[in-house]
Amino acid sequence: MSTALFSPYTVKEVTLKNRIVMAPMCMYSCHEQDGIVTNFHKVHYASRAAGQTGLIMLEATSVTPQGRISNEDLGIWSDEHIHGLKELTDLIKENGAKTAIQLGHAGRKSMTDGPIIAPSAIPFNEKMKQPEEMTTEQIRQTIAAFKDGARRSKEAGFDMIELHGAHGYLINEFLSPLSNYRTDEYGGSNENRYRFLKEVIDAVNEVWTGPLFVRVSASDWHEEGLVPEDYAVYAKWMKQQGVDLIDVSSGAVVPAAIHVFPGYQVPMAETIKHMGNIDTGAVGMITSGLQAEEILQNKRADLIFIARELLRDPYWARNAALELGTSIEPPEQYKRGWVF
Repeated sequence: MSTALFSPYTVKEVTLKNRIVMAPMCMYSCHEQDGIVTNFHKVHYASRAAGQTGLIMLEATSVTPQGRISNEDLGIWSDEHIHGLKELTDLIKENGAKTAIQLGHAGRKSMTDGPIIAPSAIPFNEKMKQPEEMTTEQIRQTIAAFKDGARRSKEAGFDMIELHGAHGYLINEFLSPLSNYRTDEYGGSNENRYRFLKEVIDAVNEVWTGPLFVRVSASDWHEEGLVPEDYAVYAKWMKQQGVDLIDVSSGAVVPAAIHVFPGYQVPMAETIKHMGNIDTGAVGMITSGLQAEEILQNKRADLIFIARELLRDPYWARNAALELGTSIEPPEQYKRGWVF
């Protein structure tokens, strides 16, 4: 049986064997606080590749030490990180999947030691640290760090890069009026609040020609915040800069009550896809093959990002195929147990 979920997806000469993406999820496993890949990362990501996920995307990987969400996050701020990341991409590819890395900076939500920075000197909540408002020079340095991270990603053999512009981290903080109170060229209007992301994309494009995704929080879940229609405009601008797909999540730029239910973010991906005329990825409580197939068949999104379900089941792709009445090729070593 032919399905959308198990159809290939090609972007900039990189072809995924199916539409299943392992969504980036922090693993907090760099116990030496050096940001270097550990054996856990190798087992964790390679096993999902063996489980026939089409694209394995690493957790948020920080472009500066200060930009980590926690002291245990992966890093890409030094050439010393390249070797471990290359070992990881090789393992993933050996097991049949394509590779992606999510480049990020936590901004005011960093829980690392020492001072933290943000577009404006506003803490996320009363329990989080007070950030320093970024100077123009710090903005310039951070953009350069994203560029260096993209270069290292290329050297490490990644097929795709995603910029983390969601969940209240630095790029998202610049985009949202709830966290950006600046009065210079990086604040105020939509165009000015977009400027930091624009300059990051331009810098990355100087060293990277492969597929480029951006994850966004399409709703701030706040009456004075951004909504999917705002991000559809941003998406048009991103597409003009060469961004290939918007990975559509939501929330976490300010404390807010979020009404969560199966597929609750899919309409946001659909809005951005059609209003922004750009491919999108859907994520958020997508747990079954039938649910994923509906999203793709109805052209609500182009890729399906699976998060917690892949923590519970590294072989989610096999179970989705069973549910859809189709078969997929197993790893040679698992054929005896891959019963349909």
